[in-house]
Amino acid sequence: MIPEAILVLMLLIVFFADFCLHKSERKTGVLGKLTAALLLCQTIMLTTVGPAEAFGGMYVAGQAAQVMKLILTFGAFIVVVMAEPWLEREASKYAGEFHLLVLSTLLGMYVMMSSGSFLLFFLGLETASVPLACLVAFDKFKKKSAEAAAKYILVATFSSGVMLYGISFIYAQTGTLYFDDVAEALSVNFTASPLSIMGLVFFFSGLGFKLSLVPFHFWTADTYEGAPTPVTGYLSVVSKGAAAFALMTILIKAFGPMMQYYEYLLYIVIVLSITIANLFAIRQSELKRFMAFSSISQAGYIMLAVIGASETGMAALMYYVLVYVVANMAVFTVISTVEQNNSGTTLMSSYNGLYQTNPKLAFLMTLALFSLAGIPPFAGMFSKFFVFMAAAEQGSFWAYFVVFVALVNTVVSLYYYLLIVKAMYIKQTDTPLPTFRTELSTRTALAICTLGIALFGICSCIYDWLFAASAI
Repeated sequence: MIPEAILVLMLLIVFFADFCLHKSERKTGVLGKLTAALLLCQTIMLTTVGPAEAFGGMYVAGQAAQVMKLILTFGAFIVVVMAEPWLEREASKYAGEFHLLVLSTLLGMYVMMSSGSFLLFFLGLETASVPLACLVAFDKFKKKSAEAAAKYILVATFSSGVMLYGISFIYAQTGTLYFDDVAEALSVNFTASPLSIMGLVFFFSGLGFKLSLVPFHFWTADTYEGAPTPVTGYLSVVSKGAAAFALMTILIKAFGPMMQYYEYLLYIVIVLSITIANLFAIRQSELKRFMAFSSISQAGYIMLAVIGASETGMAALMYYVLVYVVANMAVFTVISTVEQNNSGTTLMSSYNGLYQTNPKLAFLMTLALFSLAGIPPFAGMFSKFFVFMAAAEQGSFWAYFVVFVALVNTVVSLYYYLLIVKAMYIKQTDTPLPTFRTELSTRTALAICTLGIALFGICSCIYDWLFAASAI
């Protein structure tokens, strides 16, 4: 458990640094750079860590889990870097709390992805969810932030209750909470009992809320709109990636004998998530709500990798999350920058004529949106191709049908992503955003994300590395 132990040590270092810099005017910048440096060291360390097991199999970290931790730590690093200007302007007194909460949620995600038992998985999930609720409520004096946090807490509580209900059914059927033992008991004694089927459905529903899959998505738009923009980016990328990886791992490890039941559940949820989210995204005029429905659609695409339940599917999921991290965080970095220079407004109309006054920001935003839409030669096209390939490997008619629906929806998503491009390049306004200079941390985050968008699709060695590490 070296990655988790080091993350706890990082929490202590940031806590004492916050205590020592309590009245310092340089507090925000120092804490931000310290946390970013620690996360960067963690990503380097994770490249050297191999598979591990502890507590009698309750903690099991395969090679895929270690690589996924690396990807999510990289995402958290980008969030910390891009959040520095916002903290300087609006929450400088609480910079320490922000970084501690980010590290706490990351610790919970580490535990969740490395669990070999439903008990440790649930503890990790709640360790990640509770600090996330605090991050959503970070702008506590703003009405929308308080409302977003209330909705997030209520939904998180309800989904956790539903999930625990499902886990209790599984325990009643199998007499164990260990993933491997559950699979063994189901394969030996499984006779399509209502108890085990209901346990699977309730467990999937609980994680469906965390992933904001349709029909468990109603909290997403309000929470994304009300939360601070860096937190929204963190929610949409890092939290979603951890939940998707954990879901795939548990479906393969624990519910493998029940694949004939959950595959149809996946088909329905994927089609609904991609289609409904795309239709609602077209109607949005507020950019953070727009990105909320985009993230619901992207979650549906991520679930395509789960259909195959194979090493190809695992590699496709990790690659999709990696590309999604850089593309989505590039978009949210631009949104945060424009918001801070536009009196806190995130309406799409604010981007009218952005290319005239801030051409570099408009260009980088366009690259990120094209990658999210899956336009070649950007990395997003390859990530979509790999999840389509993983789903098609399943070989059934319904798998091909779901892939076809996803392909059609890719065209729809291209239309609504181009609405933002149209606003920046074509629409004219009498009062465009003034020309402004971005901070060094913002430029750093955008440079990292843009480099990732360009290189992750060209360097095939990255996918080869992920495929080699895809054994759960």
